[in-house]
Amino acid sequence: MLIGMVFAAALFLAYANGANDNFKGVATLYGSFTANYRTALWIGTIATFAGSMSSLLIATELIRMFSGSGVVPGEVASSPAFAVSIASAAAATVILATFLGLPVSTTHALTGAIIGAGLVSVGWNLDVGILGRSFLLPLLLSPIAAILLAIPLYRLLHATAQRSGIKRDTCICLDGSVLLPVRSLQLAGGDEHYAVAALEPHGELVTVGSIAQCVEKYDGRIIGMPVRALTDGLHFLSAAAVSFSRGLNDAPKIMGLLLVVELLDTRFGIAAIATAMAVGGLINARKVAITMSKKISRMNDGQALSANLVTAFLVIVASRLGMPVSTTQVSVGAITGVGLVNRSVDGGVVRNILFSWLLTLPIACLLGAAFNIAIRAFG
Repeated sequence: MLIGMVFAAALFLAYANGANDNFKGVATLYGSFTANYRTALWIGTIATFAGSMSSLLIATELIRMFSGSGVVPGEVASSPAFAVSIASAAAATVILATFLGLPVSTTHALTGAIIGAGLVSVGWNLDVGILGRSFLLPLLLSPIAAILLAIPLYRLLHATAQRSGIKRDTCICLDGSVLLPVRSLQLAGGDEHYAVAALEPHGELVTVGSIAQCVEKYDGRIIGMPVRALTDGLHFLSAAAVSFSRGLNDAPKIMGLLLVVELLDTRFGIAAIATAMAVGGLINARKVAITMSKKISRMNDGQALSANLVTAFLVIVASRLGMPVSTTQVSVGAITGVGLVNRSVDGGVVRNILFSWLLTLPIACLLGAAFNIAIRAFG
């Protein structure tokens, strides 16, 4: 029975992880209006699945780490009751955040759950050194590193674009509730907001379209290629790379729980986890998608590309080194770094996200302890 519970809890955690995380890699595609929600979601889902399966070759160290081995004695880490407690607590924490539209870290949730379940099992005999060095330190430093890398990278790309003579199409957005009632324009679309694009320096010529069309895009050519097409293509590739790296870093963490019961061969276990992650994202990703794409900062294609390159680089390197970083924290850090440069970052949204990160670990810790106590009490 406990073996079946471990499998079910691990799949539920994978589902919750997909619901909260699958869209994060492609958030910039949706936020910059480069792709619609459905297209971005499918790109993120497919790339995440590919990254999850590739973890069998690249990120095997993470599989061992998140079984709890080393933090608690081996006989405790190999207990199905311990694995069920971890998976259930982490899944409950992440799915709650998902329903609230908060992008939280599955790595935080797993770490908190390991601490809580470990305290119940072995008291204060946890290996604090491993917790700090292998878990908490990468989690604390990764978003800071993302911000510090995103700022100079975006400034470099921006300066390069200016030197290359690349121009940006701009527009004036008229919000019907502030500047002009849309009804007075007598245009189709009811009470929707419209965008008026200034085609001449003083705005003598205008065109009217939906607000989605009023997005800053690049114009001109570089190396004989249209800049807009080149930037869009690189943006899609970078978003896929971020999603791939997320699967590469997250699937092994969940697979570590299945190793405890040795129910499935590692290949089949990763496949089951990757599938559950994909289903979770396809069904429950929208609320977190809105937060990540629309609320942190405003981005055009070049800014979004900068954030994605930083995120993909840091997460892939961390996965190869066996460091359990949070894709959520890295991605939010990179987007925030770009927002600091273009002065569009929403401080209130960032504070809410930081607050949710601070709460994730203690909530998961309490739930991990509670689940472990309940399972031990009922045998």
